[in-house]
Amino acid sequence: MNKIEAIIKPFKLDEVKGALQKIGVQGMTVSEVKGFGRQKGHTELYRGAEYVVDFLPKIKLEVVVSQEQVEAVVEAMASAARTERIGDGKIFVTPLEEVIRIRTGERGPDAV
Repeated sequence: MNKIEAIIKPFKLDEVKGALQKIGVQGMTVSEVKGFGRQKGHTELYRGAEYVVDFLPKIKLEVVVSQEQVEAVVEAMASAARTERIGDGKIFVTPLEEVIRIRTGERGPDAV
């Protein structure tokens, strides 16, 4: 099993969610986060004063899938989140040693 984390632009959430549902992903965790990469923030004007916004709003998606699903999930996320502009985000894939469902005690793929 693998955990796939994606950092995407907030307005792309519905598209990514729809793409994942089409390929059979049943659950995900969504968090509102802030960060920056190569974008390095931007400047804004407020009441005549210019200020720097270092951390930009992003969405972090977390999905746990079997090894066989990884490539399909990564491709669905990447194609749905892509705008071809700076700040589209990143996808991270990490192996999971164990998953346990708290309610039933199930372990491994059955717990997902």
